[in-house]
Amino acid sequence: MKKKDLIFTFGLTLFMGILWVAGEVVMGLWIAAPTWVHITWFAGIVVVTLTVSVVHSLMEDEYAEEHRDPKREKYERKVNKRK
Repeated sequence: MKKKDLIFTFGLTLFMGILWVAGEVVMGLWIAAPTWVHITWFAGIVVVTLTVSVVHSLMEDEYAEEHRDPKREKYERKVNKRK
Protein backbone atom coordinates (compact mmCIF):
# COMPACT_ATOMS: atom_id res chain seq x y z
CA MET A 1 0.00 0.00 0.00
CA LYS A 2 1.38 3.36 -1.03
CA LYS A 3 1.62 6.28 1.36
CA LYS A 4 -0.93 8.21 -0.73
CA ASP A 5 -3.47 5.37 -0.39
CA LEU A 6 -2.86 5.12 3.34
CA ILE A 7 -3.41 8.85 3.80
CA PHE A 8 -6.61 8.69 1.73
CA THR A 9 -7.96 5.76 3.76
CA PHE A 10 -7.08 7.41 7.07
CA GLY A 11 -8.62 10.71 5.99
CA LEU A 12 -11.78 9.04 4.71
CA THR A 13 -12.17 7.08 7.94
CA LEU A 14 -11.60 10.18 10.04
CA PHE A 15 -14.09 12.23 7.99
CA MET A 16 -16.77 9.55 8.12
CA GLY A 17 -16.21 9.09 11.86
CA ILE A 18 -16.73 12.79 12.44
CA LEU A 19 -19.82 12.71 10.22
CA TRP A 20 -21.21 9.75 12.18
CA VAL A 21 -20.59 11.46 15.54
CA ALA A 22 -22.18 14.68 14.27
CA GLY A 23 -25.25 12.73 13.17
CA GLU A 24 -25.49 10.98 16.51
CA VAL A 25 -25.21 14.28 18.35
CA VAL A 26 -27.95 15.82 16.21
CA MET A 27 -30.19 12.78 16.72
CA GLY A 28 -29.46 12.77 20.43
CA LEU A 29 -29.98 16.45 21.15
CA TRP A 30 -32.51 17.80 18.67
CA ILE A 31 -34.28 14.92 16.94
CA ALA A 32 -36.07 12.22 18.90
CA ALA A 33 -35.01 9.21 16.85
CA PRO A 34 -35.84 5.59 17.63
CA THR A 35 -33.10 2.99 17.99
CA TRP A 36 -33.46 1.66 14.45
CA VAL A 37 -32.55 5.09 13.05
CA HIS A 38 -29.26 5.04 14.96
CA ILE A 39 -28.49 1.55 13.68
CA THR A 40 -29.41 2.51 10.12
CA TRP A 41 -27.28 5.65 10.35
CA PHE A 42 -24.27 3.62 11.51
CA ALA A 43 -24.78 0.97 8.80
CA GLY A 44 -25.14 3.70 6.16
CA ILE A 45 -21.91 5.37 7.23
CA VAL A 46 -20.05 2.04 7.09
CA VAL A 47 -21.47 1.17 3.65
CA VAL A 48 -20.64 4.59 2.20
CA THR A 49 -17.11 4.47 3.63
CA LEU A 50 -16.45 1.02 2.17
CA THR A 51 -17.96 1.99 -1.19
CA VAL A 52 -15.87 5.13 -1.51
CA SER A 53 -12.75 3.22 -0.50
CA VAL A 54 -13.32 0.44 -3.04
CA VAL A 55 -14.16 2.87 -5.86
CA HIS A 56 -11.02 4.88 -5.09
CA SER A 57 -8.95 1.70 -5.11
CA LEU A 58 -10.37 0.63 -8.48
CA MET A 59 -9.74 4.08 -9.96
CA GLU A 60 -6.14 3.99 -8.73
CA ASP A 61 -5.65 0.54 -10.30
CA GLU A 62 -6.96 1.78 -13.66
CA TYR A 63 -4.72 4.83 -13.46
CA ALA A 64 -1.70 2.66 -12.67
CA GLU A 65 -2.39 0.42 -15.68
CA GLU A 66 -2.78 3.37 -18.06
CA HIS A 67 0.25 5.30 -16.85
CA ARG A 68 3.21 3.02 -16.53
CA ASP A 69 6.46 4.23 -15.06
CA PRO A 70 8.92 5.16 -17.87
CA LYS A 71 11.90 3.95 -15.85
CA ARG A 72 10.24 0.58 -15.32
CA GLU A 73 9.45 0.26 -19.03
CA LYS A 74 13.06 1.08 -19.94
CA TYR A 75 14.29 -1.56 -17.50
CA GLU A 76 11.92 -4.17 -18.94
CA ARG A 77 13.06 -3.39 -22.49
CA LYS A 78 16.70 -3.86 -21.43
CA VAL A 79 15.97 -7.16 -19.71
CA ASN A 80 13.93 -8.46 -22.66
CA LYS A 81 16.67 -7.42 -25.11
CA ARG A 82 19.25 -9.59 -23.28
CA LYS A 83 17.14 -12.72 -23.51
